[in-house]
Amino acid sequence: MAGSSRISDRDPLPRYLAPVPKRIEDLGLRFAWLVVAINLAGTAFGFWYYAHQLEATPMAMWPWVPDSPMATLLIALAIAAWKLGHELPWLTALAFFGNIILGLWTPYTLLVFYETYAAQTHPLMYQFLFWSHLAMVVQALVLHRITDFPIWAVAVALVWYTSNLLVDYFVPVLEGPHGVHHTTIPVPQDEPMFLGADALGVVAAGEVTFTLLALFLALATRVKLCEYARIG
Repeated sequence: MAGSSRISDRDPLPRYLAPVPKRIEDLGLRFAWLVVAINLAGTAFGFWYYAHQLEATPMAMWPWVPDSPMATLLIALAIAAWKLGHELPWLTALAFFGNIILGLWTPYTLLVFYETYAAQTHPLMYQFLFWSHLAMVVQALVLHRITDFPIWAVAVALVWYTSNLLVDYFVPVLEGPHGVHHTTIPVPQDEPMFLGADALGVVAAGEVTFTLLALFLALATRVKLCEYARIG
């Protein structure tokens, strides 16, 4: 896989690790440069979307704020590197984690605060944010075709996204406009929600869950690919 942009055969991974139909996987890899361009366009839009929050955040913390555009930038770079014959496992792992975590966290947050977002956001923008982020999950689940998720690369991604969790919710390093560096939510952080949690706790629980999910999927894919290689 590494060092070649040839579209590899699909390994017989279980459906929970490779839920995207092979035909769609092949199509995405065949038109990889178009996928790169779409993600770069999404990155540009995302940085525009975060402009006001970045203005109120210390510059040293900027890499931890625009999470979704950083994720689409990472996957654009990872796919581009693969197409150029230089697949970088650490970059692909970062892209996988970012697109799983943010691709799920944003729709989750849009649903948790549906009434508030629906009142503040144009319906078309709401739908665009919801479905475009779910599309990030889909493209992440195709990355097993270009990498085998070596453990060291998964560790790199885990360290980065753990640091993101810490500064987003637990350790307010160089505090931003709301004390932390996660995407701004549309209600006060201490607003009571459900199960005794406040708003910040609810969104934090989502991101922790999706980080653990990304870790499980990456490691499970690694294990299954190694098992397949031994059998083959």
